[in-house]
Amino acid sequence: MDVTREQVGDVTVVVVQADYIDGSNSPDFKRLVAGVIERKVILDLSRVQLIDSSGCGAIISYLRLLKSSGGDLKLCSVTRTVRALFELVRMHKMFDIFNTRDEAVRAFGL
Repeated sequence: MDVTREQVGDVTVVVVQADYIDGSNSPDFKRLVAGVIERKVILDLSRVQLIDSSGCGAIISYLRLLKSSGGDLKLCSVTRTVRALFELVRMHKMFDIFNTRDEAVRAFGL
């Protein structure tokens, strides 16, 4: 698993470079994003086609980590299958989810 990091003003966009986040790579995801502790973070999930319970837990852990340091996390470009899972497990109520990166950036006030 790999993630890339891009800056849009004072917003950090973390792009997940994997087709899935599951038990086999969620520890890698946690390790990679643990170094990205910013006030405004967008997690771009456009490449992710599948997330299991471990992946959901890893994303929630990242949200908690950011919140504990005064930051916030928004999700963008969530695929249809991942969005359906988030709705099934009610994760869509925990996160601000946007269709595009631009919408997510604007939600931070840029």
